[in-house]
Amino acid sequence: MSQTENPADIAALSYEQAREQLMGVVNQLEAGSSSLEDSLALWERGEALAKRCEEWLEGAKARLDAARAASAPE
Repeated sequence: MSQTENPADIAALSYEQAREQLMGVVNQLEAGSSSLEDSLALWERGEALAKRCEEWLEGAKARLDAARAASAPE
């Protein structure tokens, strides 16, 4: 995982990829061995990855809601 990936790279990630990278970011931050500058970059990337995961989950919920509405008796 590169810390220099841009937001377009994050937007292309699947839920599983974003979640895996987010867990890696969290592990690096918890280790506490990064410089302040690197920690800030990791934090920002983590925020972007968390947002991507949330987008995927919201999309999945919308699809489930639509499927339920379509199959509901009238």
